[in-house]
Parts: sequence; C-alpha cells; structure tokens
Amino acid sequence: AESSGLIIEIGIWALREACRQNQAWREAELFKVPIAVNLSAVQIHHNNLLMLVQQILAETNLPATELELEVTESLLVDHNQTVLERFRELKQLGVKFSIDDFGTGYSSLAYLKRFPVDKLKIDQSFIRDIVNDPDDLAIARTVVSMGHGLRLGVIAEGVEDEETVCLLRAIHCNEAQGYFFAKPMPAAQIPQWLNSRSLNT
Repeated sequence: AESSGLIIEIGIWALREACRQNQAWREAELFKVPIAVNLSAVQIHHNNLLMLVQQILAETNLPATELELEVTESLLVDHNQTVLERFRELKQLGVKFSIDDFGTGYSSLAYLKRFPVDKLKIDQSFIRDIVNDPDDLAIARTVVSMGHGLRLGVIAEGVEDEETVCLLRAIHCNEAQGYFFAKPMPAAQIPQWLNSRSLNT
C-alpha cells in the first residue's frame, strides 16, 4: 500500500472511521479516551495531512485531544524538518503523538527532545518475556524511567498474562495493551465487553 500510494486513501478511511467510532462511543457515554491511529511515513510527508485531519475532526465532531497518532521510531531517526513541521502543526490542533515499537529503531534518542511526542510504546519484543528474562525487565524499567523523566506516558505492548501486568505495575508503567485484556473485536461488541468487565471488577 505504501509503495503504490494507496496508503493515502486507506489511511484517510481508517482515520475517519476511527474518529467517527470514537465520537459515537463518547456520545453514548461508554467511555471517553483517546483513540490511537497508526500513521505511515508516506502519510506524514503528505502535503495535505493537516487539512485532512482538520476536516475529519470537523466531520466527526471529535475533539482533537481525543485523537492519538502513532508513528514508528524509524520515522523520526533522520530528524527530517518536514516531519518535524507536520508534528508541530498537528500538535497545535491538540492531537497527541505516540512512538510505536519504541526500542527497535537505530537512533540517538535526540528526537525525543526535538519532537513533541506524548507517549512511548515499548515494543512487545521487550515485554513478552519480562517475567523470565531479567534483561527484558531491565529494558522495560529503563524505558519507563526515561519516559517519566521526560514527562511522557509509557505503554507496554503485547501483554498476555497477569504476571506481566503485575511486573508492569511494579515498575510504574502507565498503560498496557495486549491479549490479556482483550483480543481485537468488531466495534459492535465493545459495549457488551465493557459491561462484562465492569460487572467483574
């Protein structure tokens, strides 16, 4: 999709549907949390990205603060000025940014100072075995500490068991995602899933 340019149209559709669905959940008072949408390198370099995001937010009535765009660490490695400008334009709207697959790129981490990001997502390759691998646990603890030191939220990816959740709580990781909580499901099933969880807690 990226090499053919189709990612632009696919990305617009995905962004619009995500914003529309999140606003529907907000209006139904199911929950009010930001929804995260992946953004590819091709999309971030697109000249009309700011206008498209503004248009979709206006169409769906979703507040900009309820949209989180995820970019991969590799996108920020070269400190491209165009990418930096896109970030700043979108941040002025109120949109949040998270760095996906954090820890897998080859960078100096200088971009954390330059780019206005809000969250780091620790790649699942460092989370999957933290219960048994002290090196993975040390990496996760270091990322959490660094993130908090930079006033960033930290999310652990690929959480699949309660032991991992307990360890992440112990090192003060802010958020977690993975099959331990739920597998991917159609939007229509979310209300029932939320109700079942509230009954069990």
